[in-house]
Amino acid sequence: MANAFYTTPRPVNEPVLEYRPGSAERRALKDRLAELAGEQIEIPLIIGGKEVRTGKLGKCVMPHDHAHVLATYHMAGPKEVQMAIDAAMEARKAWAAMDWQDRAAVFLKAADLLAGPWRATLNAATMLGQSKNAFQAEIDAACELADFFRFNSHYATEIYRNQPDSARGMWNRLEYRPLEGFVFAVTPFNFTSIAGNLPTAPAIMGNVAIWKPASSSVYSGWFLMELFKAAGLPDGVINFLPG
Repeated sequence: MANAFYTTPRPVNEPVLEYRPGSAERRALKDRLAELAGEQIEIPLIIGGKEVRTGKLGKCVMPHDHAHVLATYHMAGPKEVQMAIDAAMEARKAWAAMDWQDRAAVFLKAADLLAGPWRATLNAATMLGQSKNAFQAEIDAACELADFFRFNSHYATEIYRNQPDSARGMWNRLEYRPLEGFVFAVTPFNFTSIAGNLPTAPAIMGNVAIWKPASSSVYSGWFLMELFKAAGLPDGVINFLPG
């Protein structure tokens, strides 16, 4: 039990790297681009933290080179949707009851990982899978998404601190609670940051989500799920269902 009012670190916009010739970030990005382009991965559904394979497959291809297959991914059907709903509602019990600052800490860690060791990976995945250049990927997949994680955690603090005035002899109190169900996040193809934000913003507030990424951005979405796992997000809070 927390006997304090916590304040998250003051958010500031993630600095945009320049990728000048010879810079460390340029070398790291080129290396990661070569690694990802040189392998073909299999992307399962993630339901309750477990990998689920349906056998109904789609392909992640480079939009600028349709012959280059980056990944094959499994597609969800009605059975898997129900499995994801059940997993989300089971995870909701502990996640909704968790102290808000502990939920925020998961996404603040995700922001730090994204701005640091995961930066080249998410940028490279966005470049290969969505045909963005280095600068477009940098301001989207790295900077804007890290900003979402940090600013959303800050705004959650402000929401929880917002209380109504009380008249003499009264004490008005307002408590915020998560939805009784789940959030169905259907995300667009063109912005990795929005794809990451739509399921995570509600999660910070104690909600659980079923995430259906656009079929043309499943590739970067997979690496986002790996990032959430590395940040310590509990199983079932966000369930990944390409379709």
